[in-house]
Amino acid sequence: MSKVEKAVLVGAYIPGKGNKSEAEESLAELAELARTAGATVIESFLQKIAGPNPSYFIGKGKAEEVKAEVEKEEIDLVVFDENLSPGQEKNLEELLETKIIDRTGLILDIFAQRARTKEGKLQVELAQLNYLLPRLVGKGLALSRLGGGIGTRGPGESKLESDRRRVRERIGRIKHDLEKVKNTRELHRLSRRSVPFPVIAIIGYTNAGKSTLFNRLSKAPAGHGVLAEDRLFATLDPTTRKIHLPGGQAALISDTVGFIKKLPHQLIEAFKATLEEVREADLLLHVIDCSHANAGLQIESVKKVLEEIGAAEKPVISVFNKIDRLEDGMVPAHLRLIAEGGVPISAVTGEGIDDLLSAISISIKSPLP
Repeated sequence: MSKVEKAVLVGAYIPGKGNKSEAEESLAELAELARTAGATVIESFLQKIAGPNPSYFIGKGKAEEVKAEVEKEEIDLVVFDENLSPGQEKNLEELLETKIIDRTGLILDIFAQRARTKEGKLQVELAQLNYLLPRLVGKGLALSRLGGGIGTRGPGESKLESDRRRVRERIGRIKHDLEKVKNTRELHRLSRRSVPFPVIAIIGYTNAGKSTLFNRLSKAPAGHGVLAEDRLFATLDPTTRKIHLPGGQAALISDTVGFIKKLPHQLIEAFKATLEEVREADLLLHVIDCSHANAGLQIESVKKVLEEIGAAEKPVISVFNKIDRLEDGMVPAHLRLIAEGGVPISAVTGEGIDDLLSAISISIKSPLP
């Protein structure tokens, strides 16, 4: 991105359905998402509302307050923490005279930046098109509207016109291509089943340390592991490697896309081919950043996604990662209650990895090959 966009964030909560503290935490996460997408966050607004305003989601008075900030700071982008209807988005763009996206649009933009493989790019494009389709108005809204940048990136945007028929045709072609990917993955899984190696999938909230743990367990040499950065959604495309457990037992381990609170439905649908790696695994390693202030909420968010993809009944080992960041090295008691029997580790230093390997070996109880 040639230009760093200045952003304002807007959140709201409805008493009885949420509280101010939760809304503030969600807004803080939105700020991290915005920075991950490449924006500089200038200001945040939070409003208590009786219900979503049909025209602006927030109240007209608060919208005018946001408008004043947009004009004062020459803001390029306003990001809402809740999903906006196409009508609300259009009204806000007309009122604020700047680009408007919601939480889903922002996450899709990050995924568009991070997809590397052909499959990953197809999955992201499918999610983007399903999101954009109801927002394409009759007079022809360009996919590169309002000068490009955050919210307008995507693998297919330069090839498509803002015409519903063309978009639907493209969606159909992508689904066909992803069906081929699904069939290929199924063949790979059948091949793996013919070899007595159990399959382990690493799951967890984004930025919990999944990729660092994957590189540690697979003993990937420097420069040859999966990308591990202190950023949200650093990796999207799953990678599978063979590891050796205590006693010489072998297993296959997969790194998967990170989960997040309010994970867009479009992404769950589009990434079903990838998330099948989770459904088909014999064991899940749920990596938890036990140093995070909202670790409990992150655990619940991961559990909700597992339910959505039909993997809630899978055997799980809770992995309390980043104990090196805790003052006394002790996992907080409330987390141990939520995720009973978890194994404390540091994927960075290697502390607790032997205990984790032993726990994996006991859990899968597979015969030696």
